[in-house]
Amino acid sequence: MVLVGLPGAGKSTLGRQVAKRLGRPFLDFDQEIERRTGLSVSRIFAERGEAAFRALEVELTRELAGAPPMVLAPGGGWVTNEGVMALLRPPGRIIHLKVSPTEALRRISRSRTVRPLMQHADPAVTMQALWEVRAALYSRADAELDVEVISSQQLTDSIVALAHEGTPEIG
Repeated sequence: MVLVGLPGAGKSTLGRQVAKRLGRPFLDFDQEIERRTGLSVSRIFAERGEAAFRALEVELTRELAGAPPMVLAPGGGWVTNEGVMALLRPPGRIIHLKVSPTEALRRISRSRTVRPLMQHADPAVTMQALWEVRAALYSRADAELDVEVISSQQLTDSIVALAHEGTPEIG
């Protein structure tokens, strides 16, 4: 399973819960990239730029293409990397955790995590712009779950059910 969506959609939180229920490993792309580089995502963006970070996401995705079944939580902009979805499917399934830009901003404002793309004068405008660029890409997911109308437990149950449909998967 690959969980995609705007920052604040709950990819990492739900991913950990789903992985536990499925008995699979969980991998948060941002944490893995930080572990590998020794730099925070914010620092990578500041020192190397967004393109360098996106290249690291693509490299990690290529490595995971042949990995055993796991639950993946790439960053919200992962979908903007040309061809990454195709690298993981089939057998992987991509689930869009849909959240409105307004709710996403509300959620991340409560988080201690620094979001590099939100370090602008008007984060609401930035979040809306991210949504406008990424919405069509998110719509390519195999399934969409609205995180604003479904409880966390129902979301976990739904994702686990989707994991059990069809053939075994890598992500």
